[in-house]
Amino acid sequence: MKKESNSGMSRRAFMGTSAMGLTAFTILPSFTIDGVHIAPSDRVVMGVIGLGQQALSDFAGFSSVPGVQYAACCDVDQMKQQRFKKKVEAWQTSKSQPPRCDMYEQYEQLLERKDIDAVEVATPDHWHALCTIHACQAGKDVYVQKPLSFTIQESLQMVKVARGNKRVVQVGSQQRSSKEFQKAIELVQAGKIGHIEKVYARVGVPPKPLDLPEMPIPGNLNFNLWMGPLSDPKIHYHPDLCPPISLDPEVKEKLWGAWRWYRETGNGFTADWGAHMFDIAQAAIGMDGSGPALITPKGYKGQKYLTYKYLNGIELTEQPYLEDMEGAQGIKFIGTKGWIEVARGYLACSDATLVPAELAGRRPKQMTPEERKKMFEEMQKSAAKGSGSFEISAPHMQNFVDCVRSRKDTIAPVEVGCSTNIVCVLGNIATELERPIKWNPATLSFGDDKEAAAHRLNHYEYRNPYCLYK
Repeated sequence: MKKESNSGMSRRAFMGTSAMGLTAFTILPSFTIDGVHIAPSDRVVMGVIGLGQQALSDFAGFSSVPGVQYAACCDVDQMKQQRFKKKVEAWQTSKSQPPRCDMYEQYEQLLERKDIDAVEVATPDHWHALCTIHACQAGKDVYVQKPLSFTIQESLQMVKVARGNKRVVQVGSQQRSSKEFQKAIELVQAGKIGHIEKVYARVGVPPKPLDLPEMPIPGNLNFNLWMGPLSDPKIHYHPDLCPPISLDPEVKEKLWGAWRWYRETGNGFTADWGAHMFDIAQAAIGMDGSGPALITPKGYKGQKYLTYKYLNGIELTEQPYLEDMEGAQGIKFIGTKGWIEVARGYLACSDATLVPAELAGRRPKQMTPEERKKMFEEMQKSAAKGSGSFEISAPHMQNFVDCVRSRKDTIAPVEVGCSTNIVCVLGNIATELERPIKWNPATLSFGDDKEAAAHRLNHYEYRNPYCLYK
């Protein structure tokens, strides 16, 4: 197993090393995309950290944004490096650009590149904080996938460093850039359904304890580096955590990284879909940058659903937003004058005249397990080809690139990602403690609840030599 000498470096040590001689890269020329000449001043050169299916999906979105150019990629799996390089260079060739996408195993080497303006962080969640923090300290703007981080304190530190270094950050909660969700937020905030009393947001189940058997580590994967700061001794390699691929013959991932379904390595559907649905709910009720005050887990004294209560009296519950659609992810706002339902491609209101026809979409239908499996397989194929994806969101990426140029805040800035992630994590903490917990959104603390404050999802001790704080 290879050992990493700089993955957990302090910022000072990281910036002081240049053993790879990465300070003299040629400035890339201006280029043309689809007949449009892109001046050097408008070009945004990107690097990508984490090259699984999410990165492939996002490449399809970013590569459609005028002025975006790719220069480098990084992953702990050598095969995924090669796959991404091949895809980028094929795209570059199709746009009459010189084909070049350099590969790295350690992201610090990518961050030393002087020609890279921005990076995407598409790693597993436990790497989001360090990659984003170090990128900001290296002078890069960051598009970081949701949820913002694994723990609460990581999110808070990411806000501090991003703002302290005056970096542009976009969190990949792309529903913020979707018209149906924007309209739902607008209607709620305009009081079209009266005072909001309840919000239903279906996101899914929390993570479970890691129960995968240990398997031999493939030679192309640096699993020690994949683990990074994770310190739980129960974590070991299994293909579900790092879905393997093959290049010849070409075999794609059969899973969308199952690391997210286990407590030791992820935050389950609570954060995976909570980073979307809780995010929109908070935006609509004016709680961006704030959060709930009381969190009660499902099952506590007969509590049917995980429930968040806000100081303004609004109650948010993790429950079906459609009575006949138990598993469908979406949101229902219930006010004193009516209701609004919203999901991807669907918007409905008790007053149908408030919903533009082009945004209404079709009401989700219940799918059989076979239909869900077929849909998942088709989305995987599309994502791998770069012609479609689970979550292609070019408008969200266009917003990021525009803000990199203008230096304005993105539609989903780091503070929004932080407050949304805190909601998700609080739900899991309450669930694991099997009791209600109180949170002070003003002081960002648990008050005198020492057990909650000591929970690993507030902060855990990083594995040596990794360090979150300076």
